[in-house]
Amino acid sequence: MGATIRFLLDGQVQEVKGANPTTTLLEHLRGPMRRTGTKEGCAEGDCGSCTVLVGEADGEGVAWRAVNSCIQFLPMLHGKALLTVETLAKGGELHAVQQAMVEKHGSQCGFCTPGIVMSLYGRAIAAKGAAAPVGEVLAGNLCRCTGYGPIIEVAKGVEAEAAPVVDLSAVRDETMLSLSFEDEVHGVTRTWLSPRTVEELAQAYLAHPDATIVAGATDVGLWVTKLRKPLPTLISVSEVAELKALEETSEGLRIGAGVRYVDAIEAVAKLYPDLGQMMRRLGSTQVRNSGTIGGNIANGSPIGDMPPALIAAGATLVLRRGAERRELPLEDFFLDYGKQDRRPGEFVETVIVPKLDAGRIFKVFKLSKRFDQDISAVCGAFCMAVEDGVVTDARIAFGGMAGTPKRAKACEAALAGKPWAEATIEAAMAALDSDYTPMNDMRASAAYRSLAARNMLRKVFLERQDVETRVTPESALG
Repeated sequence: MGATIRFLLDGQVQEVKGANPTTTLLEHLRGPMRRTGTKEGCAEGDCGSCTVLVGEADGEGVAWRAVNSCIQFLPMLHGKALLTVETLAKGGELHAVQQAMVEKHGSQCGFCTPGIVMSLYGRAIAAKGAAAPVGEVLAGNLCRCTGYGPIIEVAKGVEAEAAPVVDLSAVRDETMLSLSFEDEVHGVTRTWLSPRTVEELAQAYLAHPDATIVAGATDVGLWVTKLRKPLPTLISVSEVAELKALEETSEGLRIGAGVRYVDAIEAVAKLYPDLGQMMRRLGSTQVRNSGTIGGNIANGSPIGDMPPALIAAGATLVLRRGAERRELPLEDFFLDYGKQDRRPGEFVETVIVPKLDAGRIFKVFKLSKRFDQDISAVCGAFCMAVEDGVVTDARIAFGGMAGTPKRAKACEAALAGKPWAEATIEAAMAALDSDYTPMNDMRASAAYRSLAARNMLRKVFLERQDVETRVTPESALG
């Protein structure tokens, strides 16, 4: 019946044998473990009702992060620790967060409350000085009846506290990183592979080129919960150390494909402040705690928010197949809707992001119905150089405007070598019509998308003009 999954729950070792690899953590909690405080609201990582805290090895200690259990596969918990809302109350006494929710009337129907409590508890035990703003933490927890005023008051009153101390040695062993789970489910054999090195990953993917690679499962999880898609073979990359490497170099950043958003935001923001700000709107805290930059690229989504920005920045990919590596510009990776320049058995290994040259303009705009945690209708990214009043270079890319993230080459051509002036911007805005034929869907009409893309370029120009013409008190005296 396959290998044994081991994890800690409230510090106690739990063992699960013969598990279906695509069983979600939420299903296991509410089913065999009877921890029904954790709720299923959406089964797609959007509402936060299923939020739990997962602790994993981080150097000499354990790092705790809030995740959506509805789209976490059970094998992803192997070798880690788990806390649920039932963990918090001790000896019949509510935890301070829970008590505050009662006293400040932060709950009405109560369905979303366990997830909110776990998010706020996660914020309370964050490393000193690392607690995120309240709004950022709660963006991944939707409440449909109470209203956020009382909940925010609860959050403001929650004091920092020490994180639980756990010893993961009881569940982390030499075999945990190369497990193979096999289980017969409705006559379909499902296998979970978890290589520990990039070499093992390369060999496994060559042997199983049709396998689904899983990182944070923020996308793949929905294939199971929403599409009921059978996934015969899955290869987890979460324990491949090389893919979690983030290196600052003299040329820029080298980001392993398995680096989570939460671990990359600060480094990216140092090079590209605008992109760092946009990344804080990408998903929720729970999604950024699980989702990876490489996964957001490799899934080939036309509405992924990182690819347009990275294309505008001139990023390149390192792809690996067996022992062979090759580099290509990120913009060339996307061939058509659902199709990438990736051979069987080849995976994204590294994302290389160059430094931003001094004086260059770099802007990213994400347009969505909700400010936080929403899919973009249009995402536009602009990287331009203006010297002596002339545009010397322009790289512009959009997501949500075509079947792939795509450069606006006609628009770029209309800018290059032209004066940095309103007439040039107007001509470049018109050129966008030949770059894209947007679609109509639930997020926006084609006409709205076209107008929004044009206005994003105008916004870049106006903001630049404002900076150049702004008069400070010091300059006025000079």
